[in-house]
Amino acid sequence: MIALGFACLTLSAVALAVQFTSTGLAAFRCRRKPPAPPPLHRPPVTLVRPLCGLEHFSRQTLASTFAIDYPDYEILFCVAEAADPILPLVREAIAAHPGRDARLLVGDDVIGTNPKLNNMAKGFRHSSFGHIVFVDSNVFTPADYLDQLMAGLARGAGMMTAPPVGGAPEGFWAELECAFLNSYQARMQYAIDTLGRGFAQGKTLCFRRADLDNGGFAQLASEVAEDAAATRMMMAKGRRIRLAGPFPQLIGPRRAAQVWKRQVRWARLRRASFPLFFAPEILAGPVPPLVALIFGLATLGFAVPAAALAYLLAWYLPELLLLRLAGWPRSLGPLLLRDLLLPFVFVAGCAGSRFEWHGKPMTASRQAAVPSRLGRMHPKLIWGRLAGRNPFA
Repeated sequence: MIALGFACLTLSAVALAVQFTSTGLAAFRCRRKPPAPPPLHRPPVTLVRPLCGLEHFSRQTLASTFAIDYPDYEILFCVAEAADPILPLVREAIAAHPGRDARLLVGDDVIGTNPKLNNMAKGFRHSSFGHIVFVDSNVFTPADYLDQLMAGLARGAGMMTAPPVGGAPEGFWAELECAFLNSYQARMQYAIDTLGRGFAQGKTLCFRRADLDNGGFAQLASEVAEDAAATRMMMAKGRRIRLAGPFPQLIGPRRAAQVWKRQVRWARLRRASFPLFFAPEILAGPVPPLVALIFGLATLGFAVPAAALAYLLAWYLPELLLLRLAGWPRSLGPLLLRDLLLPFVFVAGCAGSRFEWHGKPMTASRQAAVPSRLGRMHPKLIWGRLAGRNPFA
């Protein structure tokens, strides 16, 4: 029993060391700092934005697409269905910025079971330039968005990506989503990237077009999540994935069920694509190491309450400092609930494979690409970049 007690104390100490290290690395990467000067090489870029439905901050995120400070980029908005309620806002945004090369593509190229990737496919086919960025509908793109991505490629990255960080939460459940996104998921992703093991995050995917030509884009359908497929593709090429950002995702209001379903969906996707990396998540958060600490102290005959309280203070103080340095929402209550939920999220992630994305039922599993369909279906271009211009001319 003494050996078991020492083993439990060792586990709790290692977990605390990981918490300190990852928080310190993330604080260094995510601290608020002035924008860097633009890179010397600023090649033309295609920005593809797949859209599906209205979101709380749709107008603001659409407008941010046009406010990027970059000399030469085209914008391709992709919508799968002609009845999508986002279409009037897109047309309005394009008409309000006649100086930008922006187009709207409507239709679906079915290359796999991932509806988002099917929506992105027409943007890839209609892209004009040698660098392509896919950015999710709910990511707010700052003025230096493309400069950050191109600077990373210029430094030798195989591709660039960025996790979202939650901002503008409205209510407790929205703050809980921020707690998951920011000082848990983004913290770990920046820490891992700093150690040289970056992986793709679907909110922003920045490629050289050469990596997507000749069947490269179709490889993104080999997983149910395009970011997992991108990670595997770049690893197979021996190319490093690096992080820019982080870039804000405007949250707005949330319901408890929305937050829970989103976390379970992501857990099931991680388990399906990278099970060996998912398995250690059973120890995520302070609950497992705290239980180990209490058991170890009790086994060895030490006082428990004061030590447990000191452990929790040591655990959360660095995270609160990270939130302060980065300027992220920092309510303690959502952090505590998040960590209580982490074991349940892990169990739910293991308990099934089904989930919903924008009302569409999906299954988390390896997929087979359908490259023969790509390039044969041609969606209509239904809105030109200039107000009043005939888009079919």
